[in-house]
Amino acid sequence: MATGNDLRKGMAINYNGELVIVMDTQHRTPGNKRGFVQAALRNLRTGKSADVRFSSSENVDIVPVNNTKMEFSYFDGTDYVFTDPETFETITVTPEMVGDVKDYLVENCEVAIMLVGEKVVQVELPASVVLQVVEAPEGVKGDSVSNIQKSVTLETGIKIQAPLFIKSGEKIRVDTRTGKYMERA
Repeated sequence: MATGNDLRKGMAINYNGELVIVMDTQHRTPGNKRGFVQAALRNLRTGKSADVRFSSSENVDIVPVNNTKMEFSYFDGTDYVFTDPETFETITVTPEMVGDVKDYLVENCEVAIMLVGEKVVQVELPASVVLQVVEAPEGVKGDSVSNIQKSVTLETGIKIQAPLFIKSGEKIRVDTRTGKYMERA
């Protein structure tokens, strides 16, 4: 059995009968009190986050997690199908589990999938993805003096702000953490 001091970011633990992921940890030692671990936990069933204090010696039930790299293959009705590029095994994931990741998924996009047993608990994108611009209005002459942005629509259907020189059909790199334009690809 592990203790509160053993908690690390990315671990899955059983907390109050629920499966949670440790998002962040900090070890704190106030001047005249005993040390404790402040952990940010996200419930995998509800998606809600909470800050929880664990004493340094408190027992914690760690759940074994398997992280694997997979590629998005296709839609199966409303579900998403991911394929392991080495073994060609497929996993079907519900839209609820994919969440906001769907805004950046294109065919053959590599993702990291976290499995607890055989159950998918999290789908994580790389830091940036390359997407094609489907719709981009023309910039007005004279607008190039300052860093003015325009709204463009990408192949997945999301709209982001991009510089005026971006045109329809171009490929751009988008930061998946912030949803912002990075550069031409």
